Formats: sequence, structure tokens, C-alpha cells
Amino acid sequence: MSPTITKSQEYYQDQANPSPGTAIEPSASAIAQGFAQGPNSSPLPKAFQPLTIRGSTIKNRIWVSPMCMYSSEDGFATDFHHAHYSQFAMRGAGLVMVEASGVLPEGRITPNCLGIWKDEHTVNLSRIVNHAHKYGAIMGIQLAHSGRKGSTIPLHLYGTRNTLYATESEGGWPDNVYGPSPIAYDDQHYTPREMTIADINAAQQAFADAAMRADQAGFDVIELHGAHGYLIFEFLSPLSNHRTDEYGGSFDNRVRFLIEIIRKVRHVWPQEKPLFVRVSATDWVEGGWTGEDTVALAKIMSVEGVDLIDCSTAGNDPRQNIPAAPGFQVPFATAVKKQVPGILTGTVGVITKPSQVNEITEEGKADVVFVAREFLRNPSFVLSAAHELGVYVKWANQYERGQLKTKHSFA
Repeated sequence: MSPTITKSQEYYQDQANPSPGTAIEPSASAIAQGFAQGPNSSPLPKAFQPLTIRGSTIKNRIWVSPMCMYSSEDGFATDFHHAHYSQFAMRGAGLVMVEASGVLPEGRITPNCLGIWKDEHTVNLSRIVNHAHKYGAIMGIQLAHSGRKGSTIPLHLYGTRNTLYATESEGGWPDNVYGPSPIAYDDQHYTPREMTIADINAAQQAFADAAMRADQAGFDVIELHGAHGYLIFEFLSPLSNHRTDEYGGSFDNRVRFLIEIIRKVRHVWPQEKPLFVRVSATDWVEGGWTGEDTVALAKIMSVEGVDLIDCSTAGNDPRQNIPAAPGFQVPFATAVKKQVPGILTGTVGVITKPSQVNEITEEGKADVVFVAREFLRNPSFVLSAAHELGVYVKWANQYERGQLKTKHSFA
């Protein structure tokens, strides 16, 4: 017999209508107490306007970017992941993207990365998704394959040895690192073997199989990781793809690996659920992948069922010269948005202030903003942004007495 749920428990558990991070009209009491200066502006700042993509309506446009946590064992999500992702949902993030998850065991970056290559992984993942849904968050997961950058050590071990190799005794797979061509990223990474057509087919099918598992786990969105020098982007860039068959050489050949993955994934991923792709919009290296290539790819993806292109950059060649500065990757999302009207765009990278988010969305530079490290520093970034932008939003019932005030009042 199931335990009876009291009215008190219902109050604290039912968070979905309205859910944290949703713009709502303040009550007279909220205004009197200083939680709001007055009614919300009309229209709302774009960052707090909902966005509907296929069957999902996301309550705001401040989203958690996928960030590797290196906290898994055999690819399984742990209690850490449950706490980590729940905090963003409880504090109002519109969409929470779970970190890069290996579609194959050798598709992980490190032995400690999350995975979704076997059915058993969905149990712990679904627990995370179900809890986040109670707070109205749309949940996504990034499907990934590390390619030639696999079998390395976790980030916290960088600088402790001369190479980034994860050996077999450390759970690595030095004999099963592969990529489009036998070209190592640098001398700290293993030299990959060149993939055969059978390898290519297997990797593509692994993405489709992972998409089905993501659906079984209850995820609302999947994002294919085609950025930062991992397997998909290794095929895209002429710097890492020296093949002479149908998967190398010309632009059309180099994008073939990704386009075929998209078709396989879209075939099994429910039509009402959105599909995103993250790309590195440029290599930042002469002779590499360019912003113009990204626009051309976006035009193809827009007719293949991709709903949003998430524009990052770099990560594929150590010669990269990255002009890192606040919002430095925004122009790539803007270029896609202007030239490919059939696809939504997201931007990411050194976006740390609500004023940046407001400028990007209000000026139409991108449709959404993926915030990364600032969410690690401040899991309540959405609530802080609402306060700074003068938007009254719902807080989680458990936290509502901690709402930020616009004025000091004991009324």
C-alpha cells in the first residue's frame, strides 16, 4: 500500500504550474514586501519569454550548457549527478542539458564520463529526469563520441603527468581509440586508428541506439555533440579528416558522417521531440573549418529535422588562436540565424552576466543562451537574472522566502 501524501507534501512537490523560473505577475503582497517593483513589463524581456520547439515549451531562454563532470563509474549516473542537475531545475533553468554521454564505451572522453551505451544506464538517468520535470525543467542530454580525443584522464588530473593518456589499468582503451584519419590531436593524446566503413556504420548506429535510450529515460531533447574536436567534428574539419573515400575530401563528403547520423537519429527519435546539434563554428586555424562552412551545414541540417544549432568553437587543433572575450562566439550564432531562417540558434561562451543574456536575446543575436561556468558559480543564475532585469518569477516553494528584494521592507 502506498503511503498517503499530505496536503503539505503536495504543496512542496507540485512545482510545475507555474514552475520555478517562470515569469508571473506579482501579487500586491509581493510588491508591498519589496519582492517586485510593480507588474512585469509587457512584453517581457526576451530572455524570459517562453519558446516552443515541436512539442516542448521552454519557460525561459536561459539554459544550462552541457559540462563534463567526470563523476561516473562504467558510464552510470550517480547521486552526484542527481544533486547536480536537480539544483538547476529547482532554481529555474528553462532547459538543463546533461553532459556529453558516450554512445559507446570508447566514445567517452575519460573512464569517468557519463554513458548511454547500454539499457541499464537509463534507470539512473530517468530518476534525474523525473525529478527535474517536477520543477518544470525541459531535460536534454548530449549524445557524444570522443573519437581521437578518447581514453584520457579527467580534468582534475591535468598537470600531474606528461601526457593525458588514460592507460588500460586506469580504465582506458588505448587500443581502441579511432577517428576519421590516423592523426593524433597532439603528443599528449593517443594516435587513433583510421575508421573502416564498418566502424563508421557502427558509430552511427550507436547514436541512434542512444537516442532511443534517451527517449526511454524520458528526456525531452537530445543534442548531438559535433563540436570541440570530438568524433563528429573530426569528420567535419579538413584538419583532422584526410580521408579519400566518400567521408573525406570535399565539404559534402566531410559532412556526410553527421548528416547520416541525423537521419538515423531523427528516424527513431519521436517527431514531437526537438533535436539539437552543437558544432564548433570555426577551428580558429587557417585552412580549417570556418563560419561559412557552419552556415552551409546549418542549411542542410534545417531540412534534415534539426531544430536548433548550438554554436561553440574550437577544440580540434592545438594551433587554434581563440580570441576569448565575453560573448566572443555570439557572431557565429547570429550569422546562422540571419542566413538560415529555418533553424533556431543558441550561443555559448564567456556569458556571465544577465545584461549579456538580455542583449543577445533582445537584439536577436541568438534565440537562446547556453550558460556554462556561471551556473557552476551560481546555480541560481536564472533567479539572479530575473532580479537584475526586473522580472518577477516563480521561485521553488521551498525557497520562496529567500526571494531577492528590490527594496528593503518589512511590510
